[in-house]
Amino acid sequence: MTRALYPGSFDPLTNGHIDIIERSARLFDEVIVAILTNTQKEPLFSPDERLEIMHEIVQPRFKNVRFDVFNGLLVDYARESQAQVIVRGIRAISDYEYELQMAMMNRRLNSEVETVFLIPAESYSYLSSRLVKEIAQLGGAVKGLVPESVERRLMKKFKKDL
Repeated sequence: MTRALYPGSFDPLTNGHIDIIERSARLFDEVIVAILTNTQKEPLFSPDERLEIMHEIVQPRFKNVRFDVFNGLLVDYARESQAQVIVRGIRAISDYEYELQMAMMNRRLNSEVETVFLIPAESYSYLSSRLVKEIAQLGGAVKGLVPESVERRLMKKFKKDL
């Protein structure tokens, strides 16, 4: 059995994330979507809210996907969860440079875990959580970028009407 980790902040969950989750679920026996809690960033959604969103939107669609929250080194979490693969989405060359550096360091720290890069569908190649939050905060439309329930939650956070 091959267990993969798809780590990220998922703040908020975007359709690009769902695309990577869907393709990972087809490639691996089990996928753990690992929500990173980064103490250096102030998230819009709490870890509990992000877990709730994952359970609501993703879990019903994919039986081999589960969710968890972690902090600390990803390779330590991979070892604890007995994952053999780390899945990372790459949208652009700038992502590749950063992700390659991280993959090489992770390999140095734990050579038993492989990193696999997945390229999102073309329609999501420009999409990031940061951009979605910025657009929503400024009152722009995020329809089609995130699931409808995430859109509603964003509007509620920023006190905007749909």
